[in-house]
Amino acid sequence: MTDPNAIQPSALDQLPDRDPEETAEWQASLDAVAREAGPHRAAYLMRRTLERAEAGGIALPKLLETDYVNTIPTSAEPGLPGDPEMEARITAWNRWNAAAMVTRGAKHGVGGHIATFASAAWLYETGFNHFFKGKEADGSGDQLYIQGHASPGIYARAFLDGRLDEHHLDNFRQEAGGNGLPSYPHPRRLPWLWEFPTVSMGLGPLSAIYQARFNRYLTNRSIKDVSASHVWAFLGDGEMDEPESTAALALAAREELDNLTFVINCNLQRLDGPVRANFKIVQELEAQFRGAGWNVVKTLWGTAWDELFALDTTGALVRRLREVPDAQIQTYQTRDAAYIRQDFFGKDPALAEMAKLLSDDKILECFHLSRGGHEARKVYAAYKAAVEHKGAPTVILAQTVKGHTLGEGFASKNANHQMKKLTVDEFKTMRDLLELPIKDSDFTDGVVPYGHPGADSPEVRYLQERRAALGGPAPARRTHALPALPAPAEKAFASFDKGSGSQNVATTMAFVRLVKDLVRDKETGKRWVPIVPDEARTFGMESLFPSLGIYSPKGQTYEPVDRDQLMYYKEAKNGQILNEGITEAGSMADFIAASTAYATHGEAMIPFYIFYSMFGWQRTADQMWQLGDQLGRGFLVGATAGRTTLTGEGLQHADGHSPVIAATNPAALTYDPAFAYEIAVIVREGLRRMYGEAKPGEDQNVFYYLTVYNEPLPQPAKPQGLGIDEGIVKGLYRFNTAESAGVTVAANAPRIQLLGSGTAIHWAVEAQRLLAEEWGVAADVWSATSWSELRRDAMEADAALLRGEERVPYVRQALQGAEGPVLAVSDYMRQVPDQIAQWVEQDWSSLGADGFGLSDTREAARRHFGVDAPSIVVAALAQLARRGEVKATAVKEAREKYGL
Repeated sequence: MTDPNAIQPSALDQLPDRDPEETAEWQASLDAVAREAGPHRAAYLMRRTLERAEAGGIALPKLLETDYVNTIPTSAEPGLPGDPEMEARITAWNRWNAAAMVTRGAKHGVGGHIATFASAAWLYETGFNHFFKGKEADGSGDQLYIQGHASPGIYARAFLDGRLDEHHLDNFRQEAGGNGLPSYPHPRRLPWLWEFPTVSMGLGPLSAIYQARFNRYLTNRSIKDVSASHVWAFLGDGEMDEPESTAALALAAREELDNLTFVINCNLQRLDGPVRANFKIVQELEAQFRGAGWNVVKTLWGTAWDELFALDTTGALVRRLREVPDAQIQTYQTRDAAYIRQDFFGKDPALAEMAKLLSDDKILECFHLSRGGHEARKVYAAYKAAVEHKGAPTVILAQTVKGHTLGEGFASKNANHQMKKLTVDEFKTMRDLLELPIKDSDFTDGVVPYGHPGADSPEVRYLQERRAALGGPAPARRTHALPALPAPAEKAFASFDKGSGSQNVATTMAFVRLVKDLVRDKETGKRWVPIVPDEARTFGMESLFPSLGIYSPKGQTYEPVDRDQLMYYKEAKNGQILNEGITEAGSMADFIAASTAYATHGEAMIPFYIFYSMFGWQRTADQMWQLGDQLGRGFLVGATAGRTTLTGEGLQHADGHSPVIAATNPAALTYDPAFAYEIAVIVREGLRRMYGEAKPGEDQNVFYYLTVYNEPLPQPAKPQGLGIDEGIVKGLYRFNTAESAGVTVAANAPRIQLLGSGTAIHWAVEAQRLLAEEWGVAADVWSATSWSELRRDAMEADAALLRGEERVPYVRQALQGAEGPVLAVSDYMRQVPDQIAQWVEQDWSSLGADGFGLSDTREAARRHFGVDAPSIVVAALAQLARRGEVKATAVKEAREKYGL
């Protein structure tokens, strides 16, 4: 039987030991230390030895956890520059006004969060005073991802700075009347202040990583040198539970993004209670980040703890801190000195002796107040270490107390996230603690006053001088007066007007072919940012590899296996393509960074992100909302689209609903083009609207979602006639009539209008032929390029009518005079075309691919869902029969004829 206490074999056992005697001596020494000085001393020596090995460049596995102490000891801390007393007064004013703003708003029932900023105040103030570069600094300044629940503190600082007034603060979370402040960082609602939306939680950290990476991309491609810009992401320890929060840690380390710092506010609490009640979140995060390759700086304890650590000659204090779970640390925050003496110090004889040397006041100072995240000097040391560290991103784990300075009713209480106000007495206690010159008489009718030392006060002058030295206000978003990008040569778009002749071309291939031409444009070609999640070959984009290159900060350090082929896999430091691997979330984060470069960096970039349509809105719709919030511009392309066109893949790949989800996003312009020339018109219009000369009143801050298909089909020539391009852009135009299609029908034949989008128009055209040849029915075919744009226009028309303006929806104008009923069909669920039903004057009916997808041939899948050409014929005859225009028996005959 194997001895469970025996040393188990390791990978080292498979290597020859060149000096077994020396190895035995090392092992014996370790055994002796453990025997004589205890296992804790042995562990300490091993950790220090491993640290020395790492510092000396010796290849060994890294330590994933260090002791529960500060990474930077007090003796190694740099001096705090500036005027610490002045910064303390500024921070006190900001603490007060943040709490006052939320409390005053609570009277209107709008809520707000007080405790988060109270814990994180020094994390922000130290950065604003000494580190965060404004827009006038080198490059583009720094990019700040502010924790959403801390927004009141940022507003309070902007108030002190003169960028906001009391009217703004009184309209916190009350935006409808104008001059209101959004609850969280929101560029669409406050575009001069906020750059990055960070709620929903988890999206901030993911976006920050890809923003730092995109900064390198811009620099390496010589678009703009932003190497001086630093990305700071302020996060909560509870927020790190979100999968997206840690999804790209390895990417940041792999690409050595030392222009990135995470600051995680470890107040040990999430919304309902402790983050890790029975464990230690700091240690968990340290191991996670170290394991991913990040530099980790722990800032846990304030200077009051220095005396305790100096007394810890046996290591008992460090051991006890490592073993106490987070929830118990929170309990100490709320209990008296006697309890702490018994429960914390009383567990170990050495600690009990130490406690005899400590006064009750000292114990309470340490356990109630003294946290590393609450001391400017500690925070400054951590930030300085972060910006000076090279070769890896840094995470700062700063321990704080949630609700710090708000009084005993708030600090570390499980419910403090839901506590929205302080009483007048609590404010007075807070005032005394912060030593603010606010009189009792200032509390008029029980309303807490805002505090301001005066526009010309030393505090405000100091604050503004510090910001001027660092490049101006922060956070701040700039709306650059960028010149319109020149339109690409018309030749690239016009080449699709002739159609494909006898060649079958999928619309996915048509889009890629258009992009190939556009990236060659001398003026704008370099500004395209192709993004693909490891499916470039699926979409026919491999031909772009050798010409554009795949971005890699390392270049290509190997000889590719397909180097002798024309379309070989080429990576380059200045590569243009972002090939992200299997991560739609990462690709969307790329897209957001590129799509907002016009504001972040003053450089208009044109991203297009191509993906399986099923894996876009279904997987990353939250990021697409983030994209709209951040005022992003670009092209999202849902390829291999539709529920029936991707043969064989089945349910998980069968997209029947992405246009429904896309229609919920006000910034998304969703198109389902049927033909190559439609794609050309839509892309040309998108470039004009987002990057060219905007029309009066036109919002440029939109993005386009195009669905394209992988089914090779003949691409017809663009119809001749006025208004075709307008119809494509607005969402509907008549593709042909029964007469222009060349089918033979009687002059008085019953007539129906067939509306189809995307690949469904091909079924409609076939149904048009069957209706004429076999049933004597004339059908006109319309291409519905965008159901959602038709709906948007119609809703705007309705709103205009309520204002007393006369306006007819475009869909009604387009179909005016069209004879017979309307039958709409798409490769999506019926809800997609039904978006416009209420604005169509003719009798309306629709077909769609509702339900779950399945694996089969395209023909079998379409028959299953009842959207193929024969199914359209039967549905058309049923509509006409209800109107008495064909015999009722025709419907049954058609079902039997086609085997439905």
